[in-house]
Amino acid sequence: MALFRRIFSGSSTILQSQFSSIRLNSTLTSPKLFVSGLSRYTSDENLKKAFEEFGCLTEAKVITDRATGRSKGFGFVSYETIEEAEKAREGMNAKFLDGWVIFVDPAKPSMPRAPPPPPQDPLNFGITTNKTVGWTGR
Repeated sequence: MALFRRIFSGSSTILQSQFSSIRLNSTLTSPKLFVSGLSRYTSDENLKKAFEEFGCLTEAKVITDRATGRSKGFGFVSYETIEEAEKAREGMNAKFLDGWVIFVDPAKPSMPRAPPPPPQDPLNFGITTNKTVGWTGR
């Protein structure tokens, strides 16, 4: 897939006709968009510049790996209104950004995270007792 994105450098109208109808079937319920297929070199600024022509942006964020700081290949764009987000979705879906074809979809609400495990008892050092045999874990 990555090779296809790098080799294909012609007009995006072919991709627009093949992929847009598949991905544009869901309606927006919030002004936040999920942008996938980003290049590893796409920055927050590049993402903002590409999407700001469709309305007033409140956020443009490329998600990065904590350890390496490199882009994970996706990001989020938020607008003030749903109408602006819809225009951006229609205008940028299956288009090129930094040499890669990007896809724009409605952002799903984040799932609540599982609560952290309870802390271990500081007096328990990993040695347990077996009531029938005696001490274990030597």
